[in-house]
Amino acid sequence: MKKLVQCVPNYSEGKDLEKIEKIAAPFKKNKKIKFMGCEPDADYNRTVITVIGEPKDVIEAVVESVGVATELIDMNVQKGEHLRMGATDVIPFIPIKNITMEECVEISKVVGEKIWNQFKVPVFLYEESATAPNRVSLPTIRKGEFEGMEQKLKLDEWKPDFGERAPHSTAGVTAVGGRMPLIAFNINLDTTDINIAKEISKAIRFSSGGFRFIQAGPAEMKEKGIVQVTMNIKDYKKNPIYRVFETVKMEARRYGVNVLGSEIIGAVPMEALSDSIEYYLGLDGFKIDKIIENELLK
Repeated sequence: MKKLVQCVPNYSEGKDLEKIEKIAAPFKKNKKIKFMGCEPDADYNRTVITVIGEPKDVIEAVVESVGVATELIDMNVQKGEHLRMGATDVIPFIPIKNITMEECVEISKVVGEKIWNQFKVPVFLYEESATAPNRVSLPTIRKGEFEGMEQKLKLDEWKPDFGERAPHSTAGVTAVGGRMPLIAFNINLDTTDINIAKEISKAIRFSSGGFRFIQAGPAEMKEKGIVQVTMNIKDYKKNPIYRVFETVKMEARRYGVNVLGSEIIGAVPMEALSDSIEYYLGLDGFKIDKIIENELLK
């Protein structure tokens, strides 16, 4: 049976469409890979690419793409709303079909070693691939961002899993790991006050006493004239989209602010959306197998 893995690499370039096209080209030209999307964001100065394919094909394409990003992106001049530590900031591998998390961890190790050997970009293994407790959480690894990596890598506890104890001069550091599906979810607020987004983020994220499986922070969307509460929902079954969305709406009202809408970055499990459909429509006994397209895909 064919094994399918999803890869969702994040690159620290969201403005220069010509560069983004070159970074995405290794995925697009490989006809054995399902190219699911390329989502650049100018305010975040970040692009998220989503692909699914057999491990060997995905490995080949992602390593080639990292090489392009390493050549084109200079982190010394890169600025944006999203926290970042490298040109290719993070590369997660997610089990989709006939593949285990253990296999995704092995894939991450293969890719991490290739990135160091071919491009001399140090690599940390994170999430399920982490080699130490302080390396499980991506925000913990990324803390200090590109500018702080030179000093951080000199600390005993932050020796890279692959590479020397110094960031690449222009491409920084990359994190690679196996993980379960998460939802990158952003909620738009009708204000330009970034402090309101900060306070709401604190209210919902686990590290500040909020929901167990939520990582969240504020972001200023200057081109749109709004701010966002940006988050990762790491377990949508235990903290569904609707619960987080309604909590943000409630918190926003404390500041006289309305929620304008939201966005999902990258792919999302159908079950995560059907849960919210069931909640908002008050459907009794609604099941995912009532969705026609879901049955056709079986």
